[in-house]
Amino acid sequence: MTILAFLLVIGVLVTFHEFGHFLAARACGVKVLTFSIGFGRKLFSWQRGDTEWRIALVPLGGFVRMLDSREGEVPELDRERAFDARPVWQRMIVVVAGPLANLLLAVLLFSWTMSGSQSTLQPLVGTVVAQTAAAAAGLQPGDRVLAVNGRAVADWTELRGSIADVIADGDKPLLRIQRRQQQLSLPLDLPRFNLQTLDQHTFVKLGLMPVRYLPQVGAVQPGGAAARAGLQAGDRLLQVDGKPIRSWEAWVVWVQNHPGKGMQLQVQRGTRLLALSLRPDAVELDGQQVGRIGVAPALDMAWQQQLLQSKHVGVVDAIAAALQRTADLSGSTLRMMLAMFGGTVSLDALSGPLTIAEFAGKSADAGVDALLEFMALISVSLGVFNLLPIPVLDGGHLLYHVVELIRGRPLPERAYEVGQRLGMAFIMTVMLLALFNDFARLLAQ
Repeated sequence: MTILAFLLVIGVLVTFHEFGHFLAARACGVKVLTFSIGFGRKLFSWQRGDTEWRIALVPLGGFVRMLDSREGEVPELDRERAFDARPVWQRMIVVVAGPLANLLLAVLLFSWTMSGSQSTLQPLVGTVVAQTAAAAAGLQPGDRVLAVNGRAVADWTELRGSIADVIADGDKPLLRIQRRQQQLSLPLDLPRFNLQTLDQHTFVKLGLMPVRYLPQVGAVQPGGAAARAGLQAGDRLLQVDGKPIRSWEAWVVWVQNHPGKGMQLQVQRGTRLLALSLRPDAVELDGQQVGRIGVAPALDMAWQQQLLQSKHVGVVDAIAAALQRTADLSGSTLRMMLAMFGGTVSLDALSGPLTIAEFAGKSADAGVDALLEFMALISVSLGVFNLLPIPVLDGGHLLYHVVELIRGRPLPERAYEVGQRLGMAFIMTVMLLALFNDFARLLAQ
């Protein structure tokens, strides 16, 4: 399923991207020689008009090859149909059409997933983890987050995105919240908790979650300290060393603060009260010893139902919302990419094909809408990335054409050669780093 979902996602995104170039080229009178999905050895092909359509061996990209005198001899009859013979404004349209096709695809996919009955998580705080930035700011379970740095949030997706944007911009998140009958402004002190750089662990370290847990065991890891002590899924935690356990968060802090130390635990299993002896394993976390017993908590399902909000979205409203979301995501994606160079977003956040494949598989398991939503997110990233002014990418070619438009003549051939080499070196570096991050995540699981 993971492999099939990955091939579907990449195949659709690449096809749309290249089809954007193809349609724009045809509209501008450029002869398209080849439309290829994939790189490398040709698996099969067919001819339609002037264009050879092919499927190639490596399904991680594709290309459209146009008639161009810089790449070979052009017959006199076709000279006007060569890409480099067209006016510079037409070449700019052809270049930008690929990334714009990806953004258009994102709008179409979001329109589909956002129409009809929708369920989202209200921006309510379910859990505040002790000794985190959220706890230090004074956030409490039950608080409703209204805005982040003045930007209103309607659900948890918008809340996470707004906080990520603020961190990427090097700013300090200021949350406006509703607590019963009053509104408060609470700043998150990121430097105090070493959270100035956005990475894949930032939101866990913030200590802010929508879910709420019961002081009850949801699952037990085989072979862990909890399993050895006899804890079972469904056990309700009552007391530890004679002290009441009032919340799951308090229990986690207690366990972490007692690595390797024995404790007496009282639990309720059905109608029975049981006394168990428990000794947390000592593990290393961020350079210090903490206790771990190998259990997962039980969700508070009553709170979960309160957290969900449903609404019906019509087709017109869905298209408008999809356009807005695509625009917001495009801006956020560009800020994240630029922030990687500035150091406010960690390079660890960069993902490659293995991570994309993993999430494609998980999205497919979650249903069609989840897969389409994931595909739209990747399509936005692909569109924005290709618009970066880096040689080899569409944005680099667009930059060449802008310079040509200003100068009134093309750049020297040497400038193109140097730019292509530098651009290729940059892309290869990014790809290698993304693959390194992918393998690091896999090995850490």
